[in-house]
Amino acid sequence: MTSLSTPSRAESTGQRAATWAPLAVILCGTFVYVLDFFVVNVALPSIQRGLAASPAAIEWIVAGYGLSSAAFLIVGGRLGDQYGRRKMFCAGIAVFTVASALCGAAPDAGFLIAARLAQGIGGAVMAPNVLSILGTTYSGPARVKAISVYGMVMGLAAVGGQLIGGLLISANVAGLGWRLIFLVNVPVGIAALALARRLVPESRATSPGRLDLRGAALLTAALVAILLPLLDGRQQGWPAWSWACLAAGPVILGLFAVHLRQAARHAGHPLLDPAIFAVRAFRAGMACQLLFYCQTAAGYLLLALYLQEGRGLSPMKAGGVFAVLAVGFIATSFRAPALTMRFGRRVVATGALLAAFGNVLLILAVIPGAPVVALFPGLFLLGAGQGLCLTPLTTTVLSTAQQVGNAVGVAISGVIFYGSLADGHGYATAYRWSMAEMGVLLIGVAALTFTIPRVVRPARTIPSQER
Repeated sequence: MTSLSTPSRAESTGQRAATWAPLAVILCGTFVYVLDFFVVNVALPSIQRGLAASPAAIEWIVAGYGLSSAAFLIVGGRLGDQYGRRKMFCAGIAVFTVASALCGAAPDAGFLIAARLAQGIGGAVMAPNVLSILGTTYSGPARVKAISVYGMVMGLAAVGGQLIGGLLISANVAGLGWRLIFLVNVPVGIAALALARRLVPESRATSPGRLDLRGAALLTAALVAILLPLLDGRQQGWPAWSWACLAAGPVILGLFAVHLRQAARHAGHPLLDPAIFAVRAFRAGMACQLLFYCQTAAGYLLLALYLQEGRGLSPMKAGGVFAVLAVGFIATSFRAPALTMRFGRRVVATGALLAAFGNVLLILAVIPGAPVVALFPGLFLLGAGQGLCLTPLTTTVLSTAQQVGNAVGVAISGVIFYGSLADGHGYATAYRWSMAEMGVLLIGVAALTFTIPRVVRPARTIPSQER
């Protein structure tokens, strides 16, 4: 007989499953949220032809998602603190699911961009509450493990997005083509909603701060002022309004900083606590993450365009090429948390330099007459380097910086890439110039890691109001 004080093997297995069930549910939301930034890349040529979209519209389809995500992430965390993290997770994934259905039904590029902005808002309400739920549901080693798994899921969604997109487009179920990459989110979202209500515990902050709507408006205005001219200015010949917007961006950011200090001084619950910027590790970590994500999202987007428009590959074959990058990522990402605990900042620096070397190999491989397989060594090293960087950066610094980096990176790299095409150069030359820019960013990441303090603490969850 089994003693009451000693659970049977079956009971222990059931308890462990129940313990990790909330993680499985909320990571479904995390996976589709990250996936939808990257899965769209291999579909862009098909979307461009199907909806007669301009290059600027194509960039907005990608960067607009990052823009709305970045603008609402901190607000999403505050809403969870006030009204319940599970409730806001469910609200966010509901908005994301409806917006995904609208993306799949988009009749033109403008409608698709608007639906993508709505997707980003839904994801922004959902994503910060995932980390808060992890922080309240798990503690000690279990929390470290949960956050490490969270980082790896984000990475796998990013590097595997292109392969998944290629498979879905090639499947062409019911003749839906590229629309399937958005519609597949609908059953996933419905299932996550149903399970979250049963399996995910509810929690709130003991003393939630009020919503800083003025701060959110200033941050959004600054991001729009920077991104709008970068995405639309080149196509319109850099008119006066584009330069005025670029000049206004830093000014609005300055006003945002002043607002944060004033709100903190008068106990006004600012969107971000300005005191966190006095912490050297936070400043250095945020800068590393901004640079890292500037090259990640843009690199995947431009590689997809080069493979399909420059090399004539189908979405399926282009996604298969991305699988090489995914293999490199998987080879290192599972070891990255343990390596970071042992070697600290040197792991991120090594990963950034490894990825930069992969970019050098890609530049050398993009030559007339070279087979596609010549890209494989560079892609593998790029993925391996990103695997070493992504999980440590994800678990230590500002989540908002990821989406800002994604959006700004796509905008800046798009100026270089499409500018080269407009000057009469082919896709190979445009891609080489973009890879050179991203290699410089990765070297910057490696250099910045040496400004991070040597002592590495176990990964902690940043309070939602600081995200």
